[in-house]
Amino acid sequence: MRGQEWGGHNELSGVVHGPSVQAGVVHGDVHIRTGETAEQQLPWQLPPAVRLTDRTAEVERLERHRALAARRAHPALATVSGLGGVGKTALALAWLHGLRPDFPGGQLYADLCAQAPTGPVEPAHVLGSFLRGLGVLPQRVPEGVADRAALYRSLTADRRIVVLLDDAATAAQVRPLLPGGSNVTLVTSRRRMSGLALEGGYQVHLEPLAPEAAVELLAATLADDRVATQPDDARALVGLCAGLPLAVRVAGARLAARPQRRITTMVRALTAERGRLDALAIDGDHGVRAALDLSYQGLPAEAARLYRLLGVHPGTEFGGGVAGAVLGLAGGGSGGDPGPGGARADPDGAWVDPGELLDVLHDANLLIDIGEDRYRFHDLVRLHAMGKAAEDESAAERAAVFRRIADHYLATATRAERAIDPRHPLRERSYGPGPVVTEDFGDGTRAALDWLERELPNLMAVIRRARTTEERDISWQLADALGPFFLRRKHYDAWHTSHAEGLAAARELGDGPAECRMLTSGGQGELGRGDTARALEMFEEAARLFADAGDELGYARTSNYRGLAHQRAGQLDEAAELFEWAAVELPHCGDLRAGGLARLNAADVEFTRGRLPLAAEGAIEARTTLLAADDSYNAARAATLLGRICLGDGRPDEAERWLSGALAALREVAAHYETARALDALGEVAELRGQRELAQGHYREALDLYVGVNRPGPAEGVRERLRRLDEGGAASPDEGGAASGSGDRGAGDRG
Repeated sequence: MRGQEWGGHNELSGVVHGPSVQAGVVHGDVHIRTGETAEQQLPWQLPPAVRLTDRTAEVERLERHRALAARRAHPALATVSGLGGVGKTALALAWLHGLRPDFPGGQLYADLCAQAPTGPVEPAHVLGSFLRGLGVLPQRVPEGVADRAALYRSLTADRRIVVLLDDAATAAQVRPLLPGGSNVTLVTSRRRMSGLALEGGYQVHLEPLAPEAAVELLAATLADDRVATQPDDARALVGLCAGLPLAVRVAGARLAARPQRRITTMVRALTAERGRLDALAIDGDHGVRAALDLSYQGLPAEAARLYRLLGVHPGTEFGGGVAGAVLGLAGGGSGGDPGPGGARADPDGAWVDPGELLDVLHDANLLIDIGEDRYRFHDLVRLHAMGKAAEDESAAERAAVFRRIADHYLATATRAERAIDPRHPLRERSYGPGPVVTEDFGDGTRAALDWLERELPNLMAVIRRARTTEERDISWQLADALGPFFLRRKHYDAWHTSHAEGLAAARELGDGPAECRMLTSGGQGELGRGDTARALEMFEEAARLFADAGDELGYARTSNYRGLAHQRAGQLDEAAELFEWAAVELPHCGDLRAGGLARLNAADVEFTRGRLPLAAEGAIEARTTLLAADDSYNAARAATLLGRICLGDGRPDEAERWLSGALAALREVAAHYETARALDALGEVAELRGQRELAQGHYREALDLYVGVNRPGPAEGVRERLRRLDEGGAASPDEGGAASGSGDRGAGDRG
């Protein structure tokens, strides 16, 4: 209700920074928490269920196992094994979707990619995805597998969830992914997962469909009277498909597209095709291969070409942008952007719509639609597409297709890089002969970050594949483009891997500048994940390379980075010397902004040493330089330091002015760590004034943010201050964390 309806007075004037609540009358307790913190989410990640035929007995066995586990208050773990294409995932989805009313805490899904060309997915990656699905902010996801698994078990211990781990390679891959609590986990694999017996794994092995059930599935796929009027041919057809549901659906989809064609025609064709493929059969999947070959032969020429060229894609899923790239379609806009209606011109000038071709492949049961213009292959279909590419395309054409795929990801990632950090020094990218097709992910930092998050598995697959081909330049360039993303989202494992691959590629190419970029950017990742020694080693190696090349600017920038590593290690004399030298040298080399950053870092060292007048002088100089360089973020960092200096000098009113101004700027750019530092100091200002509740509010928000960006040291300091306040104590003017040096400067700055 409006305030005036209560006869009250409710006005708000001036400038409000951050969240606010305006109310005329409030009864009861009001709790307001700001900043990005982890929130419990309900993930519903299972793909849609498909029609299930004749698996009643298996579903009943799984349900009996679950009920028994529930009575014993144990988790329910089951594995479904069988041939490729036998319907393991269909069974899993049908059963797990039916459990939703009893498990309202959510559904988690991961394709473990046992058959993927790039190898099975690492458990660490899956755990990171699960944690984010459960509401953990990217910055809060721990680095190691053990820590991720522990947090995952903690978050799922009191929730009622189901987990589907699809296409597992080994029991060792599965174990870290088992949730806590009395939840349900189902694992599918071509192998019998006897290794999960110690975890209580219950095994269900799927055999191919019985002839009657396979005929029923064929009839449902055709949705006409041909099975009823041609029963003998229908039985012969499903027999040639070996009773494998995937093969039956693929063959049925081709017949469904030709309503006048008799089933016997398909029987004759499949008989001949199966005989040709018998020698190529793997694990009994010859029925699938024969059906796939016939479907492939029946595709329109452009759809068939798209199908086989998609087999070159190194990842597990893709969208329309990738389809346009593999076909070499030139867009109607600049930089390979899509033309009108998504149609693009092929090399001969004809207009082709990749979306329509993807629909053709989906209708033929050759692609799985996973939503939002995203598709993936069944693993057997991917292998078939790869085989067709090897048969029907030359090695040179396959290499050109991979380059277009890689260029697509590089161009779009570079666009995202600019959106996230416009000041990131950008070396000109090198592309293949093209055309280069970029993806429209929207506008703004958030859209760029979300696109990179979604595509990270594909980007990593491209980086690894490129390293082993003639396209090594893609490997380091794509790793470089991911730098600002890693700084924001803290995927330290991917950061480490991508820059290791990029560094190896740069060295193999003999590209000194690229090697230096991988060393400095990769070193920041090592610094962020706590390996200070390795970070310093990488920065010093880059410094040697810059010196040997006579690159004075590059060398001066590494002095700033080396100073950060020494500061993090507590070696303040070495850090101060490097910062002072860089603060003088960088402006002489033409980089005023980097000089301002070095001056700010030097001032922070002086503050840590307790030399407050020198620290204030340096911070003011740095802030002036950074404002002139239009770097409001780092100017706000300088203002935070000035506020902390004033606080340490016993001037809380002046400290509050600096800190409040800094806080507004830092919130605007979602700089969580620096926001926490400003809040931490404002909490101390409030304590000194006797404003207990305000101090507690600042500290609690700072604590959330410190935890969110994996800063345990500052977080523990805030916890101690909160404990003291809860016990009735208060800070003295010369104690507290805001007046101590952080030793944690600039890990997010690229200097």
